[in-house]
Amino acid sequence: MDDTTTTTPEHVAMERLLHDQDLTAAAATVAPLPVPDVIAVMERLGAKDRALLFRLLAKDVALEVFEGLDATLQGDLVQALQDEEVASVFALLDPDDRVTLLDELPATVATRLLTGLPAHERDLTAAVLGYPSGSIGRRMSPEYVTTRPDQTARQALDRVRSRLGDAETVYTLPVVDGQRRLVGIVSLRDLLGAPADARVADLQHDPHAATATEKAEAAARRCADLKLLALPVVDAEGRLVGILTVDDALAILEEADSEDQARIGGTEPLRRPYLSTPVRSIVRSRVVWLLVLAVGATLTVQVLGAFEATLEQMVVLSLFIPLLIGTGGNTGNQAATTVTRALALGDVRPRDIPRVLAREVRVGFSLGLLLGAVGFAAAALAFEPAIGLVIGLTLLSICTMAATVGGAMPLIGRTIRVDPAVFSNPFITTFVDATGLVVYFLIASAVLGL
Repeated sequence: MDDTTTTTPEHVAMERLLHDQDLTAAAATVAPLPVPDVIAVMERLGAKDRALLFRLLAKDVALEVFEGLDATLQGDLVQALQDEEVASVFALLDPDDRVTLLDELPATVATRLLTGLPAHERDLTAAVLGYPSGSIGRRMSPEYVTTRPDQTARQALDRVRSRLGDAETVYTLPVVDGQRRLVGIVSLRDLLGAPADARVADLQHDPHAATATEKAEAAARRCADLKLLALPVVDAEGRLVGILTVDDALAILEEADSEDQARIGGTEPLRRPYLSTPVRSIVRSRVVWLLVLAVGATLTVQVLGAFEATLEQMVVLSLFIPLLIGTGGNTGNQAATTVTRALALGDVRPRDIPRVLAREVRVGFSLGLLLGAVGFAAAALAFEPAIGLVIGLTLLSICTMAATVGGAMPLIGRTIRVDPAVFSNPFITTFVDATGLVVYFLIASAVLGL
């Protein structure tokens, strides 16, 4: 969302009015605001003020605002509002959106909300809940419009008109046979442009589909890569069970990208807007990583202790330690970030480890050659050529090693079924810091005769 929507005078006034409990003025201020602006304001408020503002919204606006909030903020609202307020909004949500919300709620609250749904809506929601967490079945919509190969364009369009009120999308229609097996796909454009008596079988195309138990991110990535408005979801027997629309696919990819970026940066994803995240949650998202890295840093201390005598003979070597381990860590993280992103996009797979290693060895060597030349010149001018040679050779070695390890770690992580972003950076930081120092002191001992 554009940051400009959070800094207008209306937003500042809204926060002040809610703080002062001037509800009449707050209601008058929020009424003319567009839904995206209302969402932006609510994302900046505390839980109490957010619930208060929600109660001031018109009923139709409240539903749009609720659907636009992150699931975690929806969960906060549900627990802050009265049961009757929640039930009215919950019943109007799409089944897939209900499931996302239910995952954020305590079991007792989720059960109470499900029990209050009409039987038909409860059945649709339960069907989505039955799939494993993280699967596309958990994110699909069970509300879709189908057609049959033996129907005419007129019959298919009549069916579309009859389902306009409750279908997730009508622009892409799955074609199913008598056993509800997916046999094709037809677009609304094709139906509108065809003669009324044209058979759907003559208009349909071969379908792309996802299996309900497939990972949500993989299915969403395929939907986006193929530029589909909707991707049918089938069970193990090929029967149609749902549909993934492009907006839901993009939302899944955005969540996955945010998660990867957070973990690459050494923290856990917040899963909610920053200003609405409690401080304790931010601390919890960072402290584990810091502890892991702190434990890893003890290896660096041990290496320094092992080469203490070398440092005493040539104190100048200690000046370059931050430069060398920093350059190695940055080189390794660059490689890991690049390969992690390539994995997410499907550009590389675990079986490509030999090819990735071959490329990263060359990349690391080339970077080390360039940086080593600069390091040699700077250190030789500032101290002596022998010191310059040590620094140049160390940079060449560390860059080659760090790029190779950094490129391999995400692929190894995927192979052992660990999140590549989680697995890569702590290992790279620890490994490159400790091993890089060993390489540095070994080269110094050989060149300087220590």
